Amino acid sequence: MPRLRQISRDEVTDERVLATYQKHFDSRDPVKEPGTKGGTPGNWWTVYALDPELFGMFLDRHKWQWSKDRKLDPVLRELGIARAGWARGSRFVFSQHCKVLRREGCLERKIEAIPTWSSADCYSDIERAILGYTDDLVLGGGRTTDERLVDLRKQLDDVQIFELTFMVLTYDMSATLCKALRLEYDDVEERVTEVKAGEYDLERM
Repeated sequence: MPRLRQISRDEVTDERVLATYQKHFDSRDPVKEPGTKGGTPGNWWTVYALDPELFGMFLDRHKWQWSKDRKLDPVLRELGIARAGWARGSRFVFSQHCKVLRREGCLERKIEAIPTWSSADCYSDIERAILGYTDDLVLGGGRTTDERLVDLRKQLDDVQIFELTFMVLTYDMSATLCKALRLEYDDVEERVTEVKAGEYDLERM
């Protein structure tokens, strides 16, 4: 279960929240009858509804990202986002954006290779540069090299690089939020726990 309270349909007064509930859940109360049309649990929406202004900011981010005014190619965008989800350890972000990659026509072998992209030979030079840059942003905390930017600039302009950077980092945040609050497919128990059995006896090592 999510770690924060979910907002039932009858509590919603904000028009954008209500319209989003209708879009994903029809007339159901998503707390009492969870599950979106897309098959996810849907508690991302019901927890975000705690703060309608934040909910609206998220909707605005989506509108900006999916706009036809964006300069970055959708497959390149989604490769970065899916890798960000995998690198941050969010099953939800990774799973959802693998699906978007398929919708955008990305080859299945490229989707399957995202976890081990650095040793895969199926990516173009710009795709490899984007996957590497994503790792710089997520795993390196933003530390990247001039050489990486040179590789990106071979096919991307400054606006496209700026869009990519913002998108990857916002999904890094989303992935972290999902894990911290146990939302959607990231509602999992901590796997790194002490095994109580046995001893650690230096005299026997």
